[in-house]
Amino acid sequence: MNSENTGNAAPARPGRPWLLFALVTTGFWGVWGALIEVPEKAGFPPTLGYSVWALTMVPCALVALRLNRWKLERDPKSIWLGALVGFTGAGGQLVLFEALKRGPAYIVFPVISLSPLVTIALSVSLLKERARRRQWLGIGLALPALVLLSYSKPDGTVVKGYLCLVLALGVFLAWGLQAYMMKFSNERMAAESIFFYMMVTGLLLVPVALAMTDFHQPINWGFRGPGLAALIHLLNSVGALLIVYAFRYGKAIIVAPMTNALAPVITIILSLTLYGRLPLPAHVVGMVFAITAICLMTD
Repeated sequence: MNSENTGNAAPARPGRPWLLFALVTTGFWGVWGALIEVPEKAGFPPTLGYSVWALTMVPCALVALRLNRWKLERDPKSIWLGALVGFTGAGGQLVLFEALKRGPAYIVFPVISLSPLVTIALSVSLLKERARRRQWLGIGLALPALVLLSYSKPDGTVVKGYLCLVLALGVFLAWGLQAYMMKFSNERMAAESIFFYMMVTGLLLVPVALAMTDFHQPINWGFRGPGLAALIHLLNSVGALLIVYAFRYGKAIIVAPMTNALAPVITIILSLTLYGRLPLPAHVVGMVFAITAICLMTD
């Protein structure tokens, strides 16, 4: 991390607040990952789930602004940086929907899971972030853990062409860039303003999500549809707010692989508890790698 901060960057704080924010984020995202399929299986499409998620960002953004005494940076540079963080994250989610329509999850998710590679490369080369040897070992273990944890059995889906792989690579680049930009922006503007513009960009893409929805199919408009989706996606939104703070106080080369590796572990454990779903051998190895990596990176 650069030794010099500019703009509204916060002064250094004692202790490791980034670790608390990162751990709470992974906890919320892990629970979200285990529950997200409930409204989908009840007949509420993921594209409509995206729309609900965008709305749950609103109260989180308002709480953040309230904590910052309603100070919102409105200069063009702050708007541009915040919008870039938002569009790369939310836009990547919409591209993911299309990728999963055109190809199987066992191809798409392992590619996307390696997005921290982009974050690490950009943060080391441009932000000059450095890590101790133990932390680099942890980062090295976290990357294969991500691939193992995202593995799913082939389901017989026929892959036609390479478009799904191209789309997956697009999400890989977008989410890796988002994490880097979140750290870059945090050194130049307030975290609360970053999240506010993330919320705005998420809402701006709702019409795209609605256009991708097949309204000719039956849709569950009851509580198990949008109501339950709102409660579940609120976990994701709170986690998204907290990870902005994690990047503010922590190194991107540590925060990105840690949160991406630990959340799936929680999801798998909860899925085992809630649905009696046994993890695949690859998942077990991935969990061992991930837990070891977290211990090394936080030492």
